[in-house]
Amino acid sequence: MYTTRSWSWLNALWRFSRPHTIIGTSLSVLGLAVIAFSVIYPHLVALPFGNTVLPPSSLSPLSPSSPPSWIHFSGLILAALFACLCGNVYIVGLNQLHDIEIDRINKPFLPLASGDFSIAEGVGIVLVTGGLALLVAGLQGPFLLATVAVSLAIGTAYSQPPVRLKRFPFWAALCIFGVRGVIVNLGLFSHFQQRLGGAFSIPVEVWVLTVFVVVFTFAIAIFKDMPDTEGDRRFHIRTLPIQLGQQTVFNLSRWVLTACYVGMLAIVGWLPAVQPVFMIVTHLGLLILMWVCSFQVNLNSKTDIKQFYQLIWKLFFLEYLIFPAVCLLGS
Repeated sequence: MYTTRSWSWLNALWRFSRPHTIIGTSLSVLGLAVIAFSVIYPHLVALPFGNTVLPPSSLSPLSPSSPPSWIHFSGLILAALFACLCGNVYIVGLNQLHDIEIDRINKPFLPLASGDFSIAEGVGIVLVTGGLALLVAGLQGPFLLATVAVSLAIGTAYSQPPVRLKRFPFWAALCIFGVRGVIVNLGLFSHFQQRLGGAFSIPVEVWVLTVFVVVFTFAIAIFKDMPDTEGDRRFHIRTLPIQLGQQTVFNLSRWVLTACYVGMLAIVGWLPAVQPVFMIVTHLGLLILMWVCSFQVNLNSKTDIKQFYQLIWKLFFLEYLIFPAVCLLGS
């Protein structure tokens, strides 16, 4: 049986892993696996909106002769998920190790800032998860290894002195949307495509998702420091909210998110492998939701700012549910 101390340690580990990033990573792995499967095996997808099972003569040239078993497919997903989650914990944990004093002001609930974890425990978790991420990714293949290794390298440069790119708004944002937008989407899709037996080719749908996520994570990158101006100003971290002001960054974030959704609505006619009605309804609905919620934010309230930031992350999560669904429905 777990003791109270064991549960407390696991609770601290969950906070240490930054749950919103864990959810985002998990959904990106699952979503890209589904997209890869729908591209390689469209003949196996029989869904509403008039889809039928295709005869072998009409299969995509990317499709191998026989699909993997569901056990094999599930194993591929679980292995990639484990490697990526370990990498996620390494990146956010390393950031916390170098931000303890700042987090005592901005995020006192984090385990290193609160004292629930010692520095030695934090270092141990970071080293173990980083090593496991590389080991498991290496066993799965070159695309997953490259995805994880490059992500860890950028995450290290983001937090680790003397480089510590998070001190510079441009480079900090580039790190975040470079990993979340480009490396994760193209790397994971290529990994699943290879392991499912497809010929190497990035379809237009994956490029569209990649561009969407790049722009979307730019909004996350510039908004993420909005609740943390007090500690950042005290420790001379020149984030965009400090340099430009909260109102400017807030407005910029809203318009960047708007560009994401309007872009999806505008391009739907050029995406033959997606279900257009579902894509339009969902993205238009989320755009309206974002604007309605934004009008309720009081920038003098740290709670309101944090809630809107969490809404942005929820919208990010939803895209990795919606876009694979429109690909399946359009297959």
